[in-house]
Amino acid sequence: MTTERFFKEVESPEQKSHDDGVLFPAVLSPISNTDLTGFEDAIRAHKPWLDSLLQKRGVILFRGFPVTSPSDFNDVVEAFGFPEAFYVGGRASRTQVVGRIYTANESPPEMQIPFHHEMAYLPDFPSKLFFFCEEAPEAGGETPVVLSHIIYEKMKEKHPEFVAKLEEHGVKYTKIMSEDNQESFFTGSGWKSAYMTNDKNVAEERAAKLGTKLEWMGSDVKAITGPMRGIRFDKESQRKIWFNGLAVSYSGSSTTKTNDRNTFIELGNGEPVSDSAMEDCLRIMEEECVAIPWRKGDVMLVNNLMVLHSRRPLIKPPRSILASLCK
Repeated sequence: MTTERFFKEVESPEQKSHDDGVLFPAVLSPISNTDLTGFEDAIRAHKPWLDSLLQKRGVILFRGFPVTSPSDFNDVVEAFGFPEAFYVGGRASRTQVVGRIYTANESPPEMQIPFHHEMAYLPDFPSKLFFFCEEAPEAGGETPVVLSHIIYEKMKEKHPEFVAKLEEHGVKYTKIMSEDNQESFFTGSGWKSAYMTNDKNVAEERAAKLGTKLEWMGSDVKAITGPMRGIRFDKESQRKIWFNGLAVSYSGSSTTKTNDRNTFIELGNGEPVSDSAMEDCLRIMEEECVAIPWRKGDVMLVNNLMVLHSRRPLIKPPRSILASLCK
């Protein structure tokens, strides 16, 4: 399908059909060869149409465009004109690369990162995410995506009582943060990088603005956030969404629980999160997701309210995925 004279919509075998045959995610390629300036100009010229497509489909994968470096990626992000969202209070270890571009997550690449909406554990979260493939994996390392309203609907059907409690009470998040980043965890940011300061008092002030209470334990700190809403209503799509950090914070049942997590969850009323509900949730997410293998130069734009994303373990290096967050 040809769109707007510059972009053409193409199909990928991994896509899934939803809502009367609409493919998820959208995949766009250039109609003819172009340079980076041409791509940026097309983004600006067709911005209303791209915004509408993102709202309808949840994710746009731009494939086959001449984006070859972090600086190119930064120019593409800038062309969209979205305000930058800053990662204050963020839970992952990230490093600035250039301009608005950061590493996506610095935990070991062979580690799986469960599905999540970016910064769903905070009241101030980005509405859009960009990812860029600087180096494509030879195997594994995909960034799967899944529509959040589908997870909500299937969970409500499977576990109506748990979902009702989640809607009523929300979720309380607790994270143990060390002074410095712990890159062995995918939620391993230290409090200094999370709150962008070396001063405990400043960290407390910045945390408080995000609804987070800090309890100091020597140089470490316990960060307590919430209760935060576990289910949200997306006004644009007019649907309820599974907007929470349950999957990324869940550490397993009482019999399989590991001690290598630094984040803990409970319902807002103090009840533990249902193991059976979480096990089904993780299964449903995997069943419903789409994982298109990365190609060098790919740029993926994600509506953070509509879509959860994750990371599959890297099987064969290299892999370099960069990210940018937008309001």
